[in-house]
Formats: sequence, C-alpha cells, structure tokens
Amino acid sequence: MTRRHGYALLSAIIALIVGLSTAIYVGVAADNGSTSTNALAKGGAARGPAAPASTGIWVGAWSASPAGAEPGTETSGMAGRSVRNVVHTSVGGTSARITLSNLYGQSALTITHASIAVAVTSDSAAATAETMRRLTFGGNTAVVIPAGRQILSDAVRIVIPQGSDVLVTTYSPTASGPVTFHPHARQISYVGQGDLTEDVTGTGYTEQTPYWRYITALDVLSNDADGTVVAFGDSLTDGITSTQGANHRWTDVLSDRLRTAVESGQDVPRYSVVNQGISGNQVLANGLGRPADNQSGLGRFSRDVLSRTNVKVIVIDLGVNDILRNPKLADPNKILAGLHTLVGQAHARGIKVIGATLMPFQGHRGYTPAREAVRQTVNAEIRSGRVYDAVVDFDKALRDPYNPRKLRSDYDSGDHLHPSDKGYARMAEVFDLDELKGSAPAQL
Repeated sequence: MTRRHGYALLSAIIALIVGLSTAIYVGVAADNGSTSTNALAKGGAARGPAAPASTGIWVGAWSASPAGAEPGTETSGMAGRSVRNVVHTSVGGTSARITLSNLYGQSALTITHASIAVAVTSDSAAATAETMRRLTFGGNTAVVIPAGRQILSDAVRIVIPQGSDVLVTTYSPTASGPVTFHPHARQISYVGQGDLTEDVTGTGYTEQTPYWRYITALDVLSNDADGTVVAFGDSLTDGITSTQGANHRWTDVLSDRLRTAVESGQDVPRYSVVNQGISGNQVLANGLGRPADNQSGLGRFSRDVLSRTNVKVIVIDLGVNDILRNPKLADPNKILAGLHTLVGQAHARGIKVIGATLMPFQGHRGYTPAREAVRQTVNAEIRSGRVYDAVVDFDKALRDPYNPRKLRSDYDSGDHLHPSDKGYARMAEVFDLDELKGSAPAQL
C-alpha cells in the first residue's frame, strides 16, 4: 500500500469514528443535571426540515421535576420497551422541544428513537397521525445521556394546541438504570414492548403507568405567551390528591384562569404555567440516596426552576414538610432563611417571586400544637412582606373559619393536609393575576 493510500484510509477511518461518536454522544452539561448546549439551545439558527419558524417566543408548556430513582428498575431500566409519556400543555405553539433526564441513572442511558405527537383523546395512547414527528438531538436520532445529566432535543415543527395532551415517546434498546421518574403524575402514561416510538394506533401500548419517566420538560415556540410562570412546591403543588387525568391541580386551574383573562381583554401578562412540585419536598432537607431522591428545594432550585425556559415569575409554596417531617421541632427561622435564599437566587436573575402561606393541617397524623405554632410563625413572617415580592394567602382561603387550624371540610381531600379538587380550584381562584405583573425589585 502506498503512503498516499495509507493516509487516505487512515483519514476515512478517523472520519467514520468521529461520525459515529457524534451520532451517539451529544454534548451534555454539568453533573447538576443542567441541560446540554447546542446551536438551537443557544438561540442559533436551526438547520434542516425540523427547524422552527422564526416567529414566536420559547416558553414552558409543561414540566415535572425529576423526583427520584424508580424502584425495580435498578438493573434493566426500560430496556427493549417504548415509554409513551402523556403530558398536558398549558399553552400552544408551532414548534416543540423536550428535555430528557438521566439524573438518577447509575449508567449511561441510550435512547435510539424518540418522537412527539398530539394525542387523539385524553385517555388513549393513540396519536393524531399527521402530528407524529421524530425527535433528534444535535441532528441525530440517537443520543446517550450519561448518568446524572439531562439533554435538550432539537426543535421540531408541530402544531400543539393549548390544553392538549401530548405524547412524548422514547425507546431504549439496552439496560440502563435506575430510571429517573416523577411518581405522582396524576396522569396515565403507557409502555409497550419493542420499538413502537412512531406507532400512531397505540394498540401496542398494553401497560399503563401512573409515572412520568425520563421527560422533565416540554417547551413550545408560542405566539400566545410571552414568558413562563414556574410553581415550585411539594405535594400541594404536585396535586397528589387531585382527580387523576382531570388536570385539576391548582396550577392547571391558574393556567386556565390566566388564559381566560387574556382572551377577555384583561390587562394581565400572557404567561404559561408549569409545575415543579414534588410530593414530600422540603426547603431544607434531602431525601435518601446519592443522588438524593426528593432533593431539597435549596438543592434543586437552580435546575428545576431557574433553568426553565423564559421564566418571568416564580410561585413558591414550600415549608409544610419541613414542619411535619422533622423528627424534632422545626426551627421557623431556618425555614425562613431557606426561603430567603431561594428568593435571593431568583432576584439575581431578575425574576419576581410570589410566596404562599402554609395551609393548616389539624387532624393529620403529624399535627401537634407545637408544629402549629411553627406554621403560624412562618406565616406571620410571610404575610409581613419581608420574605416575598407578593403573597398569595392559601391559608386564609382554605382554612375553616370556625377552626383556622384545619382545612374547611369541602376543601379537604379527607387526609386533613391535601386539598380536594374544590380546594385546589380555590387556591387558583384567590390568586391575584395582577401580581404576575412586573419583575423583581432592586431590593426586597
């Protein structure tokens, strides 16, 4: 073989290796689960048929925080199965992109096929055929997400109506676990054997699941919204006792209220609303494991809130679990210091923060008069205006007027801690939409 031919062969081999590596490994970011950067994520010009039109603004249409490692998936993950997540949009758009997370994985997650489509109905795995789109990552259909990381897909043109159910499907051919999931979805999703990623019939999705797996965000290029409101909280925001599949969390009702107000000509911001609640979440304490399941509010705030798309306002409803789950009596000053830290981080980004008072829980198994006194101390400071830019008084709105230490009976789901559907609706109804105006003050 001549030297020239040898160089040519070597160059060809190197090009092949680089091409394969690019097809598999799309650049992903730091260990805190922050999203990878590519040309589209940086706002650069997109290429190819999946490129979005240049009109509109990117906002969050749906989100869910990665909450932990799914039990039973430690070895095989979801190998050889298609996961069809069903998510409900708070705003529509003409293009979409998703975020997939392997935050709790102990090995690399290989996704060889992913898709997005609008569901035919709200209770089915079937897709509207003309909306089915294959997703890519850095121009490639396959992606490997290292353990502890997450990835943002390329944008794809798809018309997503406001208030629609969207199907986001992933297929992983190889074992990788445990699966990063959100356990209390209050929404049925689906699993099927084999690669059914672009199947529109839904007939192969024979397994139903109450979890969201891998997916943590859906963004849309929207002409209907100018920014995103992020609700940050625990099970009261997660909507753990709301009717499954009905989208009756207080954040859903707030989104509907806001859209109705805009359509009626009221002078309120055009914002989408996304939900970053995790059941059992605390301001200060992590759950078990490394990385910790149910990471503290302080630990996950940057990833789950500040890194969401085009955030304009944050609503914080956290603190009850710090009181209830602390084996000793919680220190109200430490809870308040944690909340002040969250607000300071938001203000550093120019983001306004609205805070909620902590709702009553007398009758719940964790109630004691001493814990009630901590709640009252925290609420008094919140109402003083020294914690948040504005306050929504969920406590006043849902408490029993004859016994303010407990929820009003028709707002109580029955466990004396979490609201009923009517209670969640009441939380959204007392929210002053005018408080969504403006940005963070120079000083609080």
